[in-house]
Order: sequence, then C-alpha cells, then structure tokens
Amino acid sequence: MLLAIDIGNTNISLGIFQCNRIIKRFNIPTKDYNLENLKKKLVMTDIDDAVICSVVPNTCKILENDLKSSLGRRPYIIGKDIKVPIRNLYQKPGQVGQDRLVNAYAGVMFYGAPLIVVDFGTAVTFDVVSKNKAYLGGMILPGLQISLDALAERTALLPKIKLNKPREFIGRDTQDSMLSGIVYGFAALTDELTKKIKNKIGKNALVIGTGGNISLIKTYCKTLDKIDKDLTLKGLSFIYRNFLDSAAHCRRIKENFH
Repeated sequence: MLLAIDIGNTNISLGIFQCNRIIKRFNIPTKDYNLENLKKKLVMTDIDDAVICSVVPNTCKILENDLKSSLGRRPYIIGKDIKVPIRNLYQKPGQVGQDRLVNAYAGVMFYGAPLIVVDFGTAVTFDVVSKNKAYLGGMILPGLQISLDALAERTALLPKIKLNKPREFIGRDTQDSMLSGIVYGFAALTDELTKKIKNKIGKNALVIGTGGNISLIKTYCKTLDKIDKDLTLKGLSFIYRNFLDSAAHCRRIKENFH
C-alpha cells in the first residue's frame, strides 16, 4: 500500500492507496504534526512506500525523517526524487509549487486538456494547461480563511471569525456580512477569472475544483465542471506508479543490453 502525502500550509492531507484506489483519507493540521499523530492515523495499516509533495520545507524534512524511521526506507519527494512529467512553460520553472504541477498533471491524466484547475486551499490557485498538455502558469490569490483573518487583523472593529456558509446573500450582521463578502465574492471572482482564462486557451477548457475549501465554495460557483477533492493525492499515486514502471522498464533495458 502507498501513502501519498500533500503538505500544505494549513493541513497535511494523507491518502492510503491500494491498487491505485484510495481506501483511506485523513488530515493533520500542519502546525500540529508530530510522529505520534501520524502513528495514530496509520495504526493497523501496512504501508509499503510513501510519496510526498510539499510547500512547507521544514515540515517535509521532519516527515521525511519520521517515515524513514517508521518504514525503514526514505519516502519519495516530488521535485527531488520524482519530476512531475508535464512540460512547464513558466518563465522560471523552479518557482512553480510542486502541488500545482501535480494538480495540472493529474487533471490532464484524469480529465484531458485544455484545463483549468482551481485549488481552494490556504491560497486560491488557478493552474492552466494548454490543449497541447503544457503547463502555462496561472494565478495565486489569498485563500478564504486568510482573507477573513486579514479583515480582523487590519481593521479596528471587525472580529476574527471562522470560515462558514453565509446565512444569506445580503448580510444583516457583521459576521454574516463578512462571510457573504468572502464566499460570494470568491465565487464571483472564480467564475469571472475562469471565463477570461477560457477566452485565452479555448472555450472548451474543463474547470476542475479541488482543495480543502472546495466543499464549501462549490455551491456558489457556476463555472466548475468537476469537483475532485482528492485530485492532488490521486495525482501523487499516479505519478509514483508511472515512475516505478519507468524505472523497472529502464532496468529491463539495461539487463538486456548487458
């Protein structure tokens, strides 16, 4: 069984795969991660290997060492041990977060191209793939909870609140006004940006929604064609399997050559 791990700024998402099928999924808040928490989640689970995608280098290093001691082997790190097999047209390719490349590649493999992946995580990211299956780039915006936090931190009277569904479109108290502004505002932003991106790459581009806040925001967006909350984890499993198949193929070629 494979343990796929996506380390984000807010949560560490973990998925256990058996024969390319996700059989268990869970989260650990990134700030609360420790080996004991991980072992509690993995109790009675026989993990054969692990693959990690991370945007938090310090946590990645800690988790890498914990898995090495627990599994007896070092996990594969996306970007270090395994390159995401997608043509990257960013001006400086190394600046793209590996999670964004995983999402783009997974989106192409599962849904085709051209493609727009909108990830509602700590940040909201738009990742764009051309009809030729090349990663073009995208957009990065502050996430929904970050935006709420900023309102509280940068104003004198607005309270700190948790992200939730607004009770109505026109808020009739401060909390609902904030929630309505964030939720309906980001939904409208998503719809308008996807329309503008489609004008650039093709009207037939599919729009995939994913990320930790997708369950909340999906109801309010009109342009999301597919919802795949596990897109990153499924992409990690797919990339890992392809990598092993390629490595085995190379070994067979070398053996035959010798």
